[in-house]
Amino acid sequence: MLTVINTGEERTFLRNISWQLYESLLAEIGDDGKARLSYYQGSLEFMSPLFEHEHSNRLIERLISAIAETTDLDYAPSGSMTIKRPDLAAGKEPDSCYYFANELAVRGKTKLDFTQDPPPDLAVEIDITSSSLNQLALYATLGVGEVWRYDGAELIFYQLQSDKYVAVDRSSIFPILAPARVLKSIAECQTEGVNQAVKNLRKWVRENL
Repeated sequence: MLTVINTGEERTFLRNISWQLYESLLAEIGDDGKARLSYYQGSLEFMSPLFEHEHSNRLIERLISAIAETTDLDYAPSGSMTIKRPDLAAGKEPDSCYYFANELAVRGKTKLDFTQDPPPDLAVEIDITSSSLNQLALYATLGVGEVWRYDGAELIFYQLQSDKYVAVDRSSIFPILAPARVLKSIAECQTEGVNQAVKNLRKWVRENL
């Protein structure tokens, strides 16, 4: 067992964990939000978000919503729901995730079966302490099309291409958007406040459509 704690998050990593135990832990922990579980082929990580982690997640979540609304793009924000595929021995609770292209496929549903329903189109992964689990390999196995990974300083957009992620300079969901523009908005949240940063972003989006 490996446990890492810093100002962003607490992570505990375990090996040789059965799928049945993973399912039991999911049921035991429930939706209390105190820990997010990642399971991949026998390895399990518990991640408890602390202030820096969750604050960063909520800022990015707010920015994504602002862009989608400004561009009039239908979307389904899905939070840190559990995405699991027992047939692939893979399960993940993202920091936040969203449906865009596949929004209509899940519209109106209250439960999803990821052996039949599509995975989210976008997931946000806050990784302040660097996970001991290969999170990108896990996301690729689950088939999430785009992942934004933020470590508290750098933001990288990854797109799934031929079962592997490739770092890209533009989002496939928001083609005008580069990581640098999101980082600018995050910085503005800290200096000008969230409301003003969102107003600035909306204005920039309208000017660049």
